[in-house]
Amino acid sequence: MTHSVLHSEEAIAARVSALAKKIAHAPLLPDIAMPILVGGFIFAADLVRALAREGVELEIEMLWLRSYGDKRVASAISMIAGPSEQIAGRHVLVIDGVLDFGRTIKKAVALIEAAGAASVQVAVALDKKRPDAVAKADYVAFESGNDFVIGYGMDDAGKHRALPYISKVI
Repeated sequence: MTHSVLHSEEAIAARVSALAKKIAHAPLLPDIAMPILVGGFIFAADLVRALAREGVELEIEMLWLRSYGDKRVASAISMIAGPSEQIAGRHVLVIDGVLDFGRTIKKAVALIEAAGAASVQVAVALDKKRPDAVAKADYVAFESGNDFVIGYGMDDAGKHRALPYISKVI
């Protein structure tokens, strides 16, 4: 497979730091982070540590949703692990790798709201800015086109998640 780097490791680190500053100075601070596994875990780790450096230390609870499986086309979203009773009354920051059509984010927000969260905000590493997306993010590290991307937690049938940069498959 051939790929081309869209966002370098250094560019990602700079954007994560800037995003953490923006979140830390927002009028409504989250008090718990809820990364969406598996695609959001690397971005989430970087973001919650950057937030801690800004004085915003969040509790963390994982949400595990699956929409791609081993294909490049999203299928039905299945929940492997959902929100617990710890969410009730909390200000939740959902963290995911990529916002494509937004179905995973929409499902995550619905589950968290149903669990009684006081508020839900969304941060993504990459927003494809699709006009037909069914969800949107409050905080975005990078915007991109409709390229299929890998790295920084995003994969191609389970491969290439650990790349320290974001690439488009060509």
